[in-house]
Amino acid sequence: MLAFLKGAVQPMTVSRARSLLQKRDSTIYSKPAKNKIGPGQSLFIMSVFAFALLAPAGWILHHIPEYRQRPQPPPS
Repeated sequence: MLAFLKGAVQPMTVSRARSLLQKRDSTIYSKPAKNKIGPGQSLFIMSVFAFALLAPAGWILHHIPEYRQRPQPPPS
């Protein structure tokens, strides 16, 4: 009986996988971009991204002395 179920499930999963691959392939483009991004725009975007990643870490590192001076909460 398990062999029968295994044979029945396999064609359904293969056809489903093919349909998913066909849907995914329709969104992939093989042509170059219509609008090229210049070096100035690339530098600006990379700077904004780096700032967004490093600013919170810099804020925390800058305020570590303040965090250490806070009174400890009483033990519960």
